[in-house]
Amino acid sequence: MTPTGFVYIVGAGPGNPDLITVKGRRCVRQADVILHDRLISLDLLAQASSKAIVIDAGKRFGHEDEQQAAIHTLMIDYARQGNIVCRLKGGDPFIFGRGGEEVAVLKAAQVPYEVVPGVSSFTAAPATAGIPLTHRDYTHGFLVIAGSKSAAFDSAEWLAARDLLKAGGTVVVLMGLARLDAIGSSLVENGCPATTPAVAIARATWPDEQVRLGTIANIHKEAADLTSPAILVMGKVVGFGREGPGPT
Repeated sequence: MTPTGFVYIVGAGPGNPDLITVKGRRCVRQADVILHDRLISLDLLAQASSKAIVIDAGKRFGHEDEQQAAIHTLMIDYARQGNIVCRLKGGDPFIFGRGGEEVAVLKAAQVPYEVVPGVSSFTAAPATAGIPLTHRDYTHGFLVIAGSKSAAFDSAEWLAARDLLKAGGTVVVLMGLARLDAIGSSLVENGCPATTPAVAIARATWPDEQVRLGTIANIHKEAADLTSPAILVMGKVVGFGREGPGPT
């Protein structure tokens, strides 16, 4: 009978290697095989066993589906050879990633697995910039949405985002840097005050974190020099934040 190993689907956190969980770090150190995303810190990968097989499973634009299928095959094949496999993903495995798809294929293949949660950038980036997503003097709710073109501005998610902003709530946008102008314009055209505070954060949790403050009407100009990945936060709580000395 073919030996069966185990797959850990691990969230590596928002970028800084210190922000992986204790359990996630232990999975990295114990793994026989590591399949990691493109943005994983080299300092974190350096903690792998010298005997571990480390494979860069980062996606290339335009070939995501094919590469994801290859990742599925690698996880299953290495586990069936009796290996401990660490599928190392940025942020949290189930936040705007394909962790759910990976769990589904492991279930179908009857390969044992465990999901190890990670700190997501949607909470970490605002926190390191001094911005609380909720504050009892500002708002009691927030919404997280993908800013990529996969979600049209007339989708239910964006309708909800507009309503929440109008009500004074907080909206966090991941993967939206290339569409900041379109996002701001759509919000203003649909009744959100142009003066609604906004902040774009790049390199979140790193010593060289970059924070650009503005409004939903001009944040695309204020953040023009930023590079991906970056996160957008909009709402009254942004006014509570400030540009501090940066994370350590």
